[in-house]
Amino acid sequence: MTDLRVRKRIRMAGYDYSREGVYFVTVCAKDRHELFGSIDVGATALGRPCPIVTLTPLGECLNETIQLANKENVSIEKYVIMPNHIHMIIALSAGDRGRSPLQYVIRNIKSYVTKQAGFSPWQKSFHDYIIRTKSDYQRISQYIDENPRKWTEDCYYIASKEI
Repeated sequence: MTDLRVRKRIRMAGYDYSREGVYFVTVCAKDRHELFGSIDVGATALGRPCPIVTLTPLGECLNETIQLANKENVSIEKYVIMPNHIHMIIALSAGDRGRSPLQYVIRNIKSYVTKQAGFSPWQKSFHDYIIRTKSDYQRISQYIDENPRKWTEDCYYIASKEI
Protein backbone atom coordinates (compact mmCIF):
# COMPACT_ATOMS: atom_id res chain seq x y z
CA MET A 1 0.00 0.00 0.00
CA THR A 2 1.36 3.42 -0.88
CA ASP A 3 1.68 6.13 1.72
CA LEU A 4 -0.95 8.80 1.28
CA ARG A 5 0.22 12.37 1.55
CA VAL A 6 -1.19 14.12 4.59
CA ARG A 7 -2.81 17.36 3.51
CA LYS A 8 -1.78 20.45 5.45
CA ARG A 9 -4.58 21.85 7.61
CA ILE A 10 -5.49 25.28 6.28
CA ARG A 11 -8.04 26.45 8.84
CA MET A 12 -7.06 27.27 12.42
CA ALA A 13 -7.65 24.19 14.60
CA GLY A 14 -10.19 24.74 17.35
CA TYR A 15 -11.35 28.15 16.08
CA ASP A 16 -15.11 28.60 15.73
CA TYR A 17 -15.51 30.08 12.25
CA SER A 18 -19.28 30.40 12.76
CA ARG A 19 -18.86 33.33 15.14
CA GLU A 20 -18.40 36.98 14.20
CA GLY A 21 -14.93 37.87 13.02
CA VAL A 22 -12.67 39.87 10.78
CA TYR A 23 -10.45 37.95 8.37
CA PHE A 24 -7.60 38.62 5.97
CA VAL A 25 -8.18 36.32 3.01
CA THR A 26 -5.98 35.50 0.01
CA VAL A 27 -7.39 33.60 -2.95
CA CYS A 28 -5.02 32.58 -5.76
CA ALA A 29 -5.48 31.88 -9.45
CA LYS A 30 -4.81 28.32 -10.50
CA ASP A 31 -1.09 27.72 -11.10
CA ARG A 32 -0.52 31.44 -10.44
CA HIS A 33 -1.61 32.37 -13.96
CA GLU A 34 -2.02 36.12 -14.32
CA LEU A 35 -5.70 36.01 -15.25
CA PHE A 36 -7.06 39.02 -13.40
CA GLY A 37 -4.92 41.87 -14.72
CA SER A 38 -1.51 43.44 -14.97
CA ILE A 39 0.44 46.05 -13.04
CA ASP A 40 2.64 48.77 -14.50
CA VAL A 41 4.99 49.28 -11.54
CA GLY A 42 6.99 51.94 -13.39
CA ALA A 43 4.11 54.41 -13.55
CA THR A 44 4.54 57.66 -11.63
CA ALA A 45 2.37 60.57 -10.55
CA LEU A 46 3.96 63.83 -9.40
CA GLY A 47 7.35 62.10 -9.40
CA ARG A 48 6.24 59.35 -7.02
CA PRO A 49 5.73 55.68 -7.82
CA CYS A 50 2.07 55.11 -8.62
CA PRO A 51 1.45 51.64 -10.03
CA ILE A 52 -1.38 51.27 -12.50
CA VAL A 53 -3.51 48.16 -12.10
CA THR A 54 -5.26 47.21 -15.34
CA LEU A 55 -7.93 44.55 -14.93
CA THR A 56 -8.74 41.98 -17.61
CA PRO A 57 -12.42 41.25 -18.34
CA LEU A 58 -12.12 38.39 -15.81
CA GLY A 59 -10.62 40.83 -13.29
CA GLU A 60 -13.51 43.24 -13.91
CA CYS A 61 -15.96 40.38 -13.31
CA LEU A 62 -14.14 39.56 -10.07
CA ASN A 63 -14.25 43.23 -9.01
CA GLU A 64 -18.02 43.41 -9.58
CA THR A 65 -18.54 40.11 -7.79
CA ILE A 66 -16.62 41.28 -4.72
CA GLN A 67 -18.69 44.45 -4.59
CA LEU A 68 -21.91 42.42 -4.83
CA ALA A 69 -20.74 40.14 -2.00
CA ASN A 70 -21.31 42.93 0.54
CA LYS A 71 -24.56 42.01 2.23
CA GLU A 72 -26.30 42.35 5.55
CA ASN A 73 -23.88 40.08 7.42
CA VAL A 74 -20.86 40.40 5.08
CA SER A 75 -18.65 43.46 4.72
CA ILE A 76 -15.67 43.32 2.39
CA GLU A 77 -13.93 46.28 3.95
CA LYS A 78 -10.86 46.42 1.73
CA TYR A 79 -9.48 44.43 -1.17
CA VAL A 80 -6.97 44.49 -3.96
CA ILE A 81 -7.08 42.47 -7.15
CA MET A 82 -3.58 41.50 -8.21
CA PRO A 83 -2.71 39.77 -11.52
CA ASN A 84 -2.91 36.25 -10.04
CA HIS A 85 -4.50 36.62 -6.60
CA ILE A 86 -6.75 38.77 -4.46
CA HIS A 87 -6.42 39.98 -0.90
CA MET A 88 -9.50 40.95 1.10
CA ILE A 89 -10.39 42.07 4.61
CA ILE A 90 -13.79 40.54 5.33
CA ALA A 91 -15.88 41.31 8.41
CA LEU A 92 -18.64 38.78 9.11
CA SER A 93 -21.58 38.47 11.44
CA ALA A 94 -22.20 35.12 13.15
CA GLY A 95 -23.16 32.21 10.92
CA ASP A 96 -26.24 30.07 11.28
CA ARG A 97 -26.32 26.53 12.63
CA GLY A 98 -22.57 26.37 13.17
CA ARG A 99 -21.75 27.07 9.54
CA SER A 100 -18.75 29.15 8.53
CA PRO A 101 -19.93 32.27 6.70
CA LEU A 102 -16.33 32.86 5.55
CA GLN A 103 -16.25 29.66 3.53
CA TYR A 104 -19.64 30.46 1.97
CA VAL A 105 -18.56 33.98 0.98
CA ILE A 106 -15.38 32.72 -0.71
CA ARG A 107 -17.20 29.79 -2.32
CA ASN A 108 -19.87 32.14 -3.72
CA ILE A 109 -17.30 34.57 -5.15
CA LYS A 110 -15.31 31.76 -6.74
CA SER A 111 -18.44 30.04 -8.06
CA TYR A 112 -19.92 33.17 -9.65
CA VAL A 113 -16.65 34.13 -11.38
CA THR A 114 -16.22 30.53 -12.56
CA LYS A 115 -19.71 30.53 -14.11
CA GLN A 116 -19.07 33.86 -15.85
CA ALA A 117 -15.67 32.72 -17.15
CA GLY A 118 -16.79 29.28 -18.30
CA PHE A 119 -13.82 27.67 -16.55
CA SER A 120 -12.40 27.61 -13.05
CA PRO A 121 -9.57 30.13 -12.67
CA TRP A 122 -9.05 29.23 -9.01
CA GLN A 123 -6.51 27.36 -6.96
CA LYS A 124 -8.14 24.97 -4.54
CA SER A 125 -9.18 26.52 -1.20
CA PHE A 126 -7.93 29.86 0.16
CA HIS A 127 -5.73 31.23 2.92
CA ASP A 128 -7.19 33.09 5.88
CA TYR A 129 -5.78 34.91 8.86
CA ILE A 130 -7.99 35.86 11.79
CA ILE A 131 -7.53 39.56 12.55
CA ARG A 132 -7.61 39.93 16.32
CA THR A 133 -6.25 43.41 17.07
CA LYS A 134 -6.46 46.94 15.75
CA SER A 135 -2.75 46.90 14.96
CA ASP A 136 -3.23 43.65 12.96
CA TYR A 137 -6.00 45.36 11.00
CA GLN A 138 -3.89 48.46 10.32
CA ARG A 139 -0.84 46.44 9.25
CA ILE A 140 -2.90 44.28 6.87
CA SER A 141 -4.79 47.28 5.51
CA GLN A 142 -1.46 48.97 4.72
CA TYR A 143 -0.19 45.75 3.12
CA ILE A 144 -3.24 45.68 0.81
CA ASP A 145 -2.74 49.35 -0.11
CA GLU A 146 0.95 48.85 -0.90
CA ASN A 147 0.66 45.46 -2.63
CA PRO A 148 0.48 46.77 -6.24
CA ARG A 149 3.53 49.00 -5.72
CA LYS A 150 5.53 46.02 -4.47
CA TRP A 151 4.32 43.59 -7.14
CA THR A 152 7.79 42.54 -8.34
CA GLU A 153 8.70 41.67 -4.72
CA ASP A 154 5.47 39.73 -4.12
CA CYS A 155 5.73 36.00 -3.38
CA TYR A 156 3.08 35.42 -6.10
CA TYR A 157 5.05 37.31 -8.75
CA ILE A 158 6.53 35.09 -11.44
CA ALA A 159 9.85 36.60 -12.46
CA SER A 160 10.30 34.26 -15.44
CA LYS A 161 8.03 36.57 -17.46
CA GLU A 162 10.87 39.07 -17.70
CA ILE A 163 13.19 36.73 -19.61
